Amino acid sequence: MSEGNFPPPDQIEGAPHPRETSRLIGQGAAEQAFLDARNSGRLHHGWLISGPRGVGKATLAWRIARFLLATPADEAAGLFGDAPKPETMDISADHPVARRLLAGSDPGLHLLRRGGAGKNESDRQKNYAEGKYSREIRVDEVRELARFIHLSAADGGARVVIIDCADELNTQAANALLKMLEEPPARTTMLLISHQPSSLLPTIRSRCRNLRLPPLGPDDMATALAQAGVDTGDDTAALAELSGGSVGEAVRLVNLGGLQIYRELITICNTLPQLDRPRALKLAEASATRGAGDRLDLLLSLTDIMLARLARTGTMGAPARIEAAPNEATMMARLSGSPAKARLWAECASEISARARHGRAVNLDPAALVLDTMFRIRNTAAS
Repeated sequence: MSEGNFPPPDQIEGAPHPRETSRLIGQGAAEQAFLDARNSGRLHHGWLISGPRGVGKATLAWRIARFLLATPADEAAGLFGDAPKPETMDISADHPVARRLLAGSDPGLHLLRRGGAGKNESDRQKNYAEGKYSREIRVDEVRELARFIHLSAADGGARVVIIDCADELNTQAANALLKMLEEPPARTTMLLISHQPSSLLPTIRSRCRNLRLPPLGPDDMATALAQAGVDTGDDTAALAELSGGSVGEAVRLVNLGGLQIYRELITICNTLPQLDRPRALKLAEASATRGAGDRLDLLLSLTDIMLARLARTGTMGAPARIEAAPNEATMMARLSGSPAKARLWAECASEISARARHGRAVNLDPAALVLDTMFRIRNTAAS
C-alpha cells in the first residue's frame, strides 16, 4: 500500500522508520544471542522480540532481516573452505539488500502490519494513504503473508517476515499465523514484535524463541535520541526517567512538550497541601483546547508517573536519585516521608487512574477531569 504523507502504523511520529535506523543502541545482548544461534546452525524459525515500547525491538527486527537476506547461511564454501562466520550483523548501507529494504522492494521480506481502516479494499487503500489505520491486524492481511510465502518458495532464497506488532493480531489473524508457526515454511524466519507478550496466544509464544529487550539507560538514551535526530539539550536524564528507558516514549514526550507538562505538575505540587488554583486551572484549560487529546492523555500518564514516584519515595525512604523536574526530590520527600504515606499515594494513583479511564470513556469535559485529579491529589497530601 502507498504510505502517503503520514507515518505508517509501525512508525513513531517524529522518529525515523526502523528500517532507516542502521545502528541498534543498548541491546547488544539480544543481538549477540541471535547471531550465536545463526552461527551455530540452530536458527529457530520463529522469534518473539519483546520488551517495552520504543526500546529498539523493530530496529532489531529490521537489522536481523537485513543480515539474513544479505548473508545466506548456506553460502557455498570458498576456495579455502567454509566462509568465516560473521561477528556482527552490520550490513553496509551500499549493499543491494540494504538498498532494497530501504526502498521497500526486497522480494525476500514481507512486513505484516495494520492496514487501512474500512470494510472493502478500495476504502482501505484510500484510508491507508490518509493515515487512517485499522485498529488491528486482520486475517486478510495474514492471508497475504501466506501468498507471499507460497509464491516466493520457488526461488529457493531466504525469506524474512516481520510482524509489527503481534499484539495487534485479531483472533482470526492470530489463529492463521499460528498455523504457519506450527508448520514453518522452509528457509523462512518469522520475527514477531510484541510489547505485551502475555497477551499473545500461549501456543504462539511456545513456538517462538524469545529475545527480551530491556529499557535503555540515560547514556544509551542520549545516543539513540541523537541518532534519531531528536535534540534534547540537557534533558536526556529527565527524559530517560519519565520514559522508562523507552526511546519511542521519549520522542513522544519531546513532541508533545511532556517535560514542560511534568515540570508544571511538580511546581503545582510543591505548594501542597495548599493548591495553587490558578495554575491548576491553567493546566486544566490547556488540556481542554481543540485537538489537545494527545496532550490530555500525556498529562494523565505523567500524573500516574508522578504518583508512582511519590509512592516509591515513601516506600524506599528517599526520592529517586535522578530528578525529572526541578525541586521534585524536595517535594516528594516532604509529601511522602513514610511507608504509610506511600500507601496513601498508591491508593490515590489507583483511584485517579480508574476515574480517568471512566472519564475518557464517557467523554467527560477534559478540564473537569484534570481539576478533579488535582483536587484528589491535594486531599491526599492533606491527609
